[in-house]
Amino acid sequence: MNKKCKIGFIGCGKMAGAIIKGTISSKFVPKEDIKGSEVNCEIAESAQKRLGIEVLTDNKFLTIDSDVIFIATKPNYVGEVLEEIKDELTPEKLVVSIAAGVSTSKIENIIGRNRVIRVMPNTPALVLEGMSGVCKGTFATDEDVQFVMEMLSNIGKCIEVSEDQIDIVTAISGSGPAFFYKVIEDMARAGEKLGLEYDKSLLLATQTALGSAKMITNRGETSVQTLIDNVATKGGCTFVGISVMNDENSDKLFYDVIDETAKKAHELGK
Repeated sequence: MNKKCKIGFIGCGKMAGAIIKGTISSKFVPKEDIKGSEVNCEIAESAQKRLGIEVLTDNKFLTIDSDVIFIATKPNYVGEVLEEIKDELTPEKLVVSIAAGVSTSKIENIIGRNRVIRVMPNTPALVLEGMSGVCKGTFATDEDVQFVMEMLSNIGKCIEVSEDQIDIVTAISGSGPAFFYKVIEDMARAGEKLGLEYDKSLLLATQTALGSAKMITNRGETSVQTLIDNVATKGGCTFVGISVMNDENSDKLFYDVIDETAKKAHELGK
């Protein structure tokens, strides 16, 4: 793949929109080389105004006119869309699916020996702080993976994983934003119950989460446990709080959260 290719998005919802906007703002490819497709005329017109790209109403024509085709529909429509465009897919074209729970093998069973990349993005891509997991299908190349990862780096960060690891990615980063929202909300409500206004408590929890994440990102060789120990001085108030977390087995709680979520993701992908 190269940056002179044309990229088409079948489905122009929020996640596809985030990728499109990040790709345009980074000048990864020229804006005129990105197109979208929505079968409903009104939705297509709305998406065209919102994204500033040409949005067609013909998935087949979009496929013919694109070198990279993103499947960005709801998971239950993926099979129908692939059946529609499979005759227009040539070996030179790359199919990238961001549909949750749809394996590369399922896609390949419909479209045959074509190159497929599967991506599990997350909603913070909407603020260019996304986290994506990328895995390649049977016929995709390392160059295909590199192209997609470079493209996705414009909306956050990404890692390559194997297909059997993608459900873990779904649990940690795909579903993870909701888990962090829950933690931040619970901390804010605790502050409110103790006598602090909710808005102030929420700001404290939110900014602290943001700062803490940046501390981990910039930690260098320092372990996360060392960062914890640096704040939780023995005998201090933070130490007491960490002790409560340990007594309540917070590590088991989050293991169970991730484990059950990953199991559900695997179940949906069958």
